[in-house]
Amino acid sequence: MSDPKDFTHFGLDPLILSAITEMGYATPTPIQAKAIPVVMKGLDVMGAAQTGTGKTAGFALPIIQKLLPHASASMSPARHPVRALILAPTRELADQTADNVKKYVAKTPLRCAVVYGGVDMDPQTAALRSGVEILVATPGRLLDHLQQKNTSLSQVQIVVLDEADRMLDMGFLPDISRILNLLPKERQSLMFSATFSEEIKKLAANFLHDPQLIEVARRNAIADNMTQEVFKLHESEKVAALLELLSTRGPDGGRLTQVLVFVNAKIECRRLARQLQKAGINADAIHGDKTQDERMKALEGFKTDTIEVLVATDVAARGLDIVELPVVINYDVPFAAEDYIHRIGRTGRAGMSGLTIMLMTGSEERAVAAIEKLTKQKFEIRTFDVKQPTRPERSEHRDRPVRRDAFERRPERAYGPPAQPIDDFFSKPYEPGAAPAGAVPAPAAQPASAPGKEKPARVAALLSGIKR
Repeated sequence: MSDPKDFTHFGLDPLILSAITEMGYATPTPIQAKAIPVVMKGLDVMGAAQTGTGKTAGFALPIIQKLLPHASASMSPARHPVRALILAPTRELADQTADNVKKYVAKTPLRCAVVYGGVDMDPQTAALRSGVEILVATPGRLLDHLQQKNTSLSQVQIVVLDEADRMLDMGFLPDISRILNLLPKERQSLMFSATFSEEIKKLAANFLHDPQLIEVARRNAIADNMTQEVFKLHESEKVAALLELLSTRGPDGGRLTQVLVFVNAKIECRRLARQLQKAGINADAIHGDKTQDERMKALEGFKTDTIEVLVATDVAARGLDIVELPVVINYDVPFAAEDYIHRIGRTGRAGMSGLTIMLMTGSEERAVAAIEKLTKQKFEIRTFDVKQPTRPERSEHRDRPVRRDAFERRPERAYGPPAQPIDDFFSKPYEPGAAPAGAVPAPAAQPASAPGKEKPARVAALLSGIKR
């Protein structure tokens, strides 16, 4: 059976079709063409898809279609219980998913809300208590609301685990298990993951019932429209190499804009963003220590081209969905090979071409080999000729002597005669000179004691004298 050419073939309600038409949706993506009919049938799904492949519409549109019979215009919260639960690993992904769902249901009476940590709970509580049919949430914040009895999951009919592999990486498995135990036994379950590890398969076995496997590409595969470049260089050359790439790899050899740069640590994220700013590049950083408002502001600036380069850690960049993101640079090679797939999956979306560049050092060779093994490909590793120094040499701004190398030995200490000769005066025997005027004369010498007469022994005495 050939893939449908438009969304009318799925039997979606005219209200839904009208909403997605206004959003510019015309032809279903491969994941949408395969997932929508299966979800509409009420079957469990295990889908292999990354963010940006259109998977949100792939599960959200059929969910909305199935919930429309329960839609109510009533203002009573009791008429709007949670019927669909979508779990996401991060605030950014949850917010992005909820934003799309709200657009899909804009012409229907269905309600959608999103809850995540890092922000005040009061507005979320008000939204939950007013009633919502579709709830998008991060696991931790959802448990907080459940503990405070702000919502109930007793009427959930459909549950979705989005980016399940990332949720496991972030240690959400205990929270997910607690949430799933609160759901009705009779429900439809959907799970989407970019990678398929043994942990994911184990979770699927416990979470899904006879699932339908939906894949639009080989597991852990790289898109054909993706160009990958790998350069080997010294750690001290990375900043200069990045600056050169940003200034020369744009259109017609010009400057690159809207570039996502990945690093492994928060401290490196902050440092690199500052260095780019000092070089005249409009850059910002996004990492776990940023407040929610700061992160959303940075993401919005990046999406609107106000920010040219966004330096990010893996967790903070989850949910960043930009269709035409042209370049992703791995400033650090990811520790986990699966993260490489998540990182570069942010470019080359919707059939567009994408460029990924990875800067590696000698100490990162094993991590690169693990990526090659996972993706079943061999990188062409090239050297990078850095044309500008990373930082000025010390001699350019300080008149200091060159420091001795750590392993250079000190010269042997000389123990010969001193360089300057000693004055002969200090080698002559002592000769008493004339007494100065007013000096007290020395006492006369005592006559020698007679032969045979014993000299009295010396006796120690106190200053007060010796008693006779």
